[in-house]
This record gives sequence, C-alpha cells and structure tokens, in this order.
Amino acid sequence: MTDVGLPATNGSGGGGIADVLDRLDPVVLHHIVNTLGWPDLRPLQRAAITPLMEGQDAVLLAPTAGGKTEAACFPLLSAMTERKWTGTSVLYLCPLKALLNNLVVRVDSYAHWLGRRAALWHGDTKESQRQRIRAEAPDILLTTPESLEAMLIGVKTDHARLLGSVRAVVVDEVHAFAADDRGWHLLAVLERLERVTGRAIQRVGLSATVGNPAQLLHWLQGSGTGSRTGVVVAPGVHLAAIDDSGRGAPASSEPSRRPAGEVELDFVGSLENAAKVIAALHKGEKRLVFCDSRRQVEELGAALRAREVTVFLSHASLSVDERTRSEQAFAEARDCVIVSTSTLELGIDVGDLDRVIQVDSPATVASFLQRIGRTGRRAGTIRNCLFLTTRNDTLLQAAGLLLLWSRGWVEPVVPPPEPRHLVAQQLLAVALQQHRIGDQLWDREWNGLAPFDRSAAPILRFLTEEGFLDTDGGMLFVGPEAERRFGKRHFIELTASFTAPPQFTVLSGRTEIGRADPSVLTEERPGPRRLLLGGRSWQVTYIDWLRKRVFVEPADGGGIAKWMNGGITGLSYPLTRAMREVLLGEDPPISLTRRAEACLSEQRETDAPDTVHPGGTLITRVGSDLRWWTWAGYRANATLAATLQSVTDPLQRPTDSWLRLRENLTPADWNAARENVGETLVLPDVDRRAVRGLKFSAALPERLAVATVAARLADFESARSVLGEPSRFQCDG
Repeated sequence: MTDVGLPATNGSGGGGIADVLDRLDPVVLHHIVNTLGWPDLRPLQRAAITPLMEGQDAVLLAPTAGGKTEAACFPLLSAMTERKWTGTSVLYLCPLKALLNNLVVRVDSYAHWLGRRAALWHGDTKESQRQRIRAEAPDILLTTPESLEAMLIGVKTDHARLLGSVRAVVVDEVHAFAADDRGWHLLAVLERLERVTGRAIQRVGLSATVGNPAQLLHWLQGSGTGSRTGVVVAPGVHLAAIDDSGRGAPASSEPSRRPAGEVELDFVGSLENAAKVIAALHKGEKRLVFCDSRRQVEELGAALRAREVTVFLSHASLSVDERTRSEQAFAEARDCVIVSTSTLELGIDVGDLDRVIQVDSPATVASFLQRIGRTGRRAGTIRNCLFLTTRNDTLLQAAGLLLLWSRGWVEPVVPPPEPRHLVAQQLLAVALQQHRIGDQLWDREWNGLAPFDRSAAPILRFLTEEGFLDTDGGMLFVGPEAERRFGKRHFIELTASFTAPPQFTVLSGRTEIGRADPSVLTEERPGPRRLLLGGRSWQVTYIDWLRKRVFVEPADGGGIAKWMNGGITGLSYPLTRAMREVLLGEDPPISLTRRAEACLSEQRETDAPDTVHPGGTLITRVGSDLRWWTWAGYRANATLAATLQSVTDPLQRPTDSWLRLRENLTPADWNAARENVGETLVLPDVDRRAVRGLKFSAALPERLAVATVAARLADFESARSVLGEPSRFQCDG
C-alpha cells in the first residue's frame, strides 16, 4: 500500500534540522552554503531529503519558484555518490524544450560540485551533441518523453547502453503531463525503461499546487502502485479538501477568504483599451501579460508597439529563435512588457518580474496560480495580478475563477480516459524497439500497467488484421501499413502523442519568424495579403504551397493573426457554477474597479433574472430559442444533450452555460423526459471530424476511436448533479 503523507515542515522526521542536512553529501552541503550563499534550505527542500535519499517515489508540491528543482537534485546527487551510481543514472523530464534549456545550466552546475555532468537532449539538439552523449554518457540527462521514446526506437542510439543504468527519474511540471495524453505516453515509456534497466526506477514528480496530490502520486507510480512506498511532500502548501471522487473541493464547501497577493479585476471593454491601460500603468516596471490565444498576443503586441512600449512576444507559433530572443531581451531589460500565451506559464525564468497582467481569464485556477506565481520572488515584493477583461462573459469568468481561488480550491489533475490510440502507438513503438515481440508476451513490456495490458487485445487484433503489424512464427513485427502511415523520417511521428495542426513556415529573407495557419493564407480578403506575426505586420510576397513556406517583407500595418484551435474546449462544471454564483450576487474578495463593479451590476440586473435562480436551473425563451440554463460546463452539457435527445435540439453545439431545447417543448414533456432518464446517461455525440484530431486514430477501429473521443467529451457526474436539481419553466407557451 502506498504510504502518502505530509512530512513535518522542518523535514527532520523527529530529529533536528542538522540531522536532516547531514544526510546530504558533505560536498553538496558545502556548496549550498559557500557557492550559493544559502544560510538554510527551504522547508520543501529539507522535507524532501529523507524520502528521496531512501529511494521513495515522491511528488514535491510548491508554488512557482518554490525551489522544487533543488529539492529533487540535492538528495539525488547525494544518493548518486553514496550508492556509487555510474553512467546516466538520473533522467530529468520536462514538458517543454524551453524549460529544459533554462534548467540545464543550473542542474549541470550542481552536478559539477561532485565531478559529475548533466547534458541536454531534445528535438533541437544537434547531432554532434547527441553523438557526444552516446559516447560519454552524462550522469544526468535532461530530455522530453518524446526524445526518450526516440532513443528507445531509434537505430542510432544503443538505448540499453545509454539508459540501462538509470536509477531515478524526475518529472518536472508533472501535473502538465498527467492532465493530457502526454501523461499516458510518459507512463508507458517509463514502464518500458524499467524493462531496459531490469529494476524499478525511483519516480519523483515536481508540481505546483493541485487539487488531488495523492492521486497524482498514485498515477506517477504506474505499475509500481501498491508495491513501492511513496510520499507527497508539501510543507506550507494549502491543499484544498478533496471528496472521494477526486474532483476537488466543491465550489461552495469553504467560506471565502482572501489569499495572500494583490489581485485586481478591471473591465476595459476591448483589446485596444487593454493596450492603453498597460501602456499607461506601471511605467519603468517589468510586466508579463498573459493572453489565452495567439491571436490576442499578436494583436496586443502590435497595439503596444504602436504606443512605443518596448514589447516582446512569446507563443508556440513563433520560431524558437524569435521566442529565445524575446525571452532573453525581456530578462535583461527593465521598462518593458512581454506578452505571452501559456508558453511562459511554466517555470521558465524570465528574470525578476514586477507585474503580471491577465487579459480576460485563464480557464483554470491552476493556470492562474502558475501565472501569479511569476511575481513576488524578490524580497519585499508580493505576488500580484491585474485582470483586464474585454467582454462581459470574460469578466464573469474571471470573477468566478477568483471566487474559487479565494476558497483555496484547485482543479484535480485527471488523466484523459480511455487512451486507446496511445495503446496502438505503444504496440507499434515496442515492435520497433524490440524488432519483434511475442504474440503471447507483448503485454509484459508495460509490467501489467492498464490500459497497456491484456485488455488491449482487440486493438492488437486490429493492427494485425490491417497490416500495421505482421505476424510470423508467433512473433509480431512492424508491418507495411505502419511503414506507409508512420515510417517517414525513421518513424518520428510515433514519438509524439499529440497532433500539431499543419502550419506554414513564415520567412523574411532567410530568417524564420514563425508559423502561420493555412486559413489565413486561403481566405478571401480585399487588398494585399498581410500577416501579423511577432507583433509586426508582414506582406506576403510568395507562397510555396508544396514546401509549406511563406515569404514576406515588412509592412506598415494591416496584418491579420489567426490560428485554428483543435481539441475539446469549454469550461469546467466548478468554474461555470462559480460564475453562476457571481451572477447571483457573490463577489470574489479581491479589488474590483468601478468599471468592473458597474459591468457586473448591469449583468446581474439585465441578464441574471432570465438565466440564474438560487433554487435551481431555469428554462427561458431567448428570441426563438428555448434555453435551459444549466451552468454546468461544456462537457456536462454535451452529456445532457445526448441523454435528453427527445427534448433537446439536435442541431446545436452545447455551450458552457445553456442548452437549446425544442421550440415547442411543454412543461409536461420536459418533466416526462427527465423522469425517463433514471440512472442511465448517454455518451455525447461525436462529429466524425473530431476523430481526426486524435493522434494515431488510423490505427484504431473507427468505433473505438469514436468511443474514445466520446468518453473524453462526457461529464456524467456533473450531468447527474444538474438532473438532480429543480428546474423552472420560465417562459411563454
């Protein structure tokens, strides 16, 4: 049984502080004091020493800049010396290449204290550097799960020689992995790595505050859950109450309280007005502005540049060089602004910040905690965030999010259900790694970890029937269909669990600026075709459709920024319910500007009577629409639409707050439909086009691919909660 607990904040396990620090290697302790100049370790760093040096699995929780990297590195480096580990004994995995770039110098400097070495390997690492790693294995290898997969299946790397001595794995920003398919891929690759090493590998996750830390540790341990000890180390971190379902604390379970930090909520009405406020406020300070779309980043960047603000941009469609230049210049400057999507939300160091500004609202409390945690790192400063909302709905969303935050609530990290497409990917990847696998022993490659166990037999059968795998003499090996679909560039497509939408590379001369969505190049528009990228306008001079390249030259203005977003979007049940609470009169305990107060007051007077009621849900008529105001979130509403098909309009895309019902619905019909539901809820309908966004869906039977997407679109628990509430039919006819 996994032992999960919170060590005492001094990490002493009953002894004195000196006893715990004495467990570290004397050379490490010497450099902590004399090289770093630290008089002591932080509570998290002290609390992590004993469990990590004893080889326990662990999740270390602390806010952004809480010293988690050192909390993992110092004990593992000490264990490396104490146990005489040789070769590459520690892997340090990150979700972002930029985060690895940021960490490698620091980790390598700690390794050098003991005459050890750290090295970096990811998609941008040059082949000459990889050759050196193959020839001279570093003690610590910083990489991504995708690069680790490439090492296992690639022909250039002797993975047994390079990775066979791994003893511990550190997974930074583990919550970012666990919440999507990259987490399933990570777990599967770690199980295969244990097969290579022939031993259990210690697993250490680093995370910001999450709503279900015990479940996160359980998840990280993979097949080792129940057979190895583990501990959640979180001294001084407030952990929200967790119900038995692991959903996190209900939105109304705790009285409001004002957490530490200076937070202000404003309503500015437009992105242009947001630029005016940012340009006028906090001059002389370093400001990080978060937006939740690349288009917003580009448009705000251009608007700030037009006001002669020194501005830098960062988002996923800018080139690596462009982002690196921006982040480095921002780190070294003072009176400036960097505008970013979530690319700067994780632990990338951009220097000391004075202010964080949020345009509109993030979708999760966890995301907000990461962002506000970028400030308040210097002595004498406090964490701060100014929200500049541009629309009524984003003001309401921000207010709901801050209400949850004020209660100490954080989303639980929940892996996406039924990752059948990744089971298919792993079966192909193992066949590549081993060259051939036994048709009765294949499931041992993942040490019994579900869903990569015998339950995957139907997927294996499909792969062999369709030629993705061939079979001969009781052995399985890669077949012609896998070669055709995934074989380009040594099966590089098989190393990533996510699908990147097709984009065109934008070049000014020989300099890559970034990538543009094809739609911005094909849609009809009057006048010359201009792009907005890097906060500047560019006129298109030539499009190489075959090579997906766009050549541009600078333009004075008029550029358009547009990217298509894939995947399932929408707000959660707890956040949408908190927004409902705000409409019913609850204010988050933070500073509200007069503009924000006025806008919320207007929404409560004009919108609330027809959309919310303290006693349950409402059904009202809006024009020709008959709307059921559930305030349940996108997934729950999609589930309700499928479950109540007799009374819901089949031609709709559910929203976060309401569903459209049939126009001629009567209260009697409505009550009868609800009574007929009983305990049986229905998976949401799936547009077949959505299946194409599921990586490796081609390696699944269509019915299983559709079932996977449907399961990820559903929220049965929240749907049941809504069905259990009274509903009021407040409309004519």
